[in-house]
Amino acid sequence: MQPQKPQGPIIIESDNEITATVLRERSKLGNFIRRRVRDPSDAEDILQDVLHEFVQAYRLPEPIEQVSAWLFRVARNRIIDRFRKKREQPLSEIDDEADEDYRLDLALPAQNGGPEAEYARTVLLTALQEAIDELPGNQRDVFVAHELDGRSFKELALETGVSINTLLARKRYAVLHLRTRLQPVYDDLDI
Repeated sequence: MQPQKPQGPIIIESDNEITATVLRERSKLGNFIRRRVRDPSDAEDILQDVLHEFVQAYRLPEPIEQVSAWLFRVARNRIIDRFRKKREQPLSEIDDEADEDYRLDLALPAQNGGPEAEYARTVLLTALQEAIDELPGNQRDVFVAHELDGRSFKELALETGVSINTLLARKRYAVLHLRTRLQPVYDDLDI
């Protein structure tokens, strides 16, 4: 039978690993977030949220396998949450004017709205991810790059060699699919 080690050194070791990871990843993670979030204070808030969540998760019994990948995945999720939080118009109220065909206005219940709101939020985010996964690759790529990564159509056209009009059409088809796919979810949840 192995003698049990005192908890003190394990906590210090864990804290040293956390500190080393934060020092190693903070700059890359901050740059990743700032490229996707225009407001510097929002970007800093997201970075702090991600690092706080990392510290909490690191102390759980289940180890984080790939720390860097985990941090960037959490950052991307926080960016998406922040993006969605700023969109408050429900799908059912979207005007179908031409310029509206290129935006997906997604209303999500507040994160601190209680168990019903949390359930609705989870259902909507799951449905959104499934709907995005259903898109043809070229539509999904344009939608994610423009809506979630904040890249311009001009930038995408230069990078891919695809015309802006084609990219706009792909995004429009993606948005129309997502609206159609998500509307029954909104209706079922009665939001």
